Amino acid sequence: MKPDKVLGNWCLMLAAMVFGMVVGGGHVRTIGAGFSIEVWRPVTGFIPPMNAADWSTLFGLFQKTALYQSHPITLAQYKSLFWPMFFDRNWGRLMAVAFLLPFAWFTATGRLRGRALLWMGSIFALGALQAFYGWYMVLQGLQPGVLSPPPAWAAPHLLSAMLIFAALLWTGLAFRTPQPAPVENAARLRHWTSASILLLFATMGFGALVATTNAITVYNSFPTMDGHWLPPAIFAPGPFWANQATVQFCHRLLATITAFVVLATAILGLRTTLPPALRDNFLLLAGLVALQYLLGMTTIVLGSNNLGYIHELTAVLLFATAITARHKLRGT
Repeated sequence: MKPDKVLGNWCLMLAAMVFGMVVGGGHVRTIGAGFSIEVWRPVTGFIPPMNAADWSTLFGLFQKTALYQSHPITLAQYKSLFWPMFFDRNWGRLMAVAFLLPFAWFTATGRLRGRALLWMGSIFALGALQAFYGWYMVLQGLQPGVLSPPPAWAAPHLLSAMLIFAALLWTGLAFRTPQPAPVENAARLRHWTSASILLLFATMGFGALVATTNAITVYNSFPTMDGHWLPPAIFAPGPFWANQATVQFCHRLLATITAFVVLATAILGLRTTLPPALRDNFLLLAGLVALQYLLGMTTIVLGSNNLGYIHELTAVLLFATAITARHKLRGT
């Protein structure tokens, strides 16, 4: 397979757009706007409310949610929740266009064919399922007592987005560099980098549970949790993914293990004779994991949802850096 920078840049652009969805979706979650639009119009939904009647219809649907019934707001306040969700959904529509039009052109011209064609088609199918899943999650807002997207729905939504992100990033890099450059004496480093990616993925999953259970509002001390290494509330009955003590404890523990493993991986990479670009990759990995752990500790101590949002975005950048490093190690 010959290098194809056009296909590669297309996939990398789509990966960047997935990151944009995380930016928008994280903001929507942070301000509590997840249930602000209780209609799903995949084709015509890009058209904003044009008059008072349109606003009345949308606001009327929102008034049926448990969130509104628990915390009534005015139409003006509703509009401040509506627009972030509206732009987030339209970003998703733009992603679909950015995928389908080039996909059709590359297929028609024979630039995309065989296994690559099936692979990219599969990624689009996953994206379509992700959109439908997101809508079904929003629909839960009409269920009695549901004030925000349920943790059991929101965490898989983020993790599935990260799988799509990883697939697009890896595929884009593979299109640009199909033949891996040989890297000597780095087989052990490749295994450590793979472990780092898996740990980062798992840690992000529990981070999503922390965010969606609002667990950042409890146990605002570090390294202990209100004086306990293992908080008693962790044994409370009920599903673990809805227990604030459990998800925060697991996230802390996983984050600490992940930080040590990723930092050890970065140090191992910096101590190995590597090409300059790959060495810089591991240097960036070390800096980002240190920043991410510091952000995590600060978020817990301050109990800040806004800082938690920054923490989430940094996690995606760290994840991308680890994937990029692993891709460059294919020649070991």
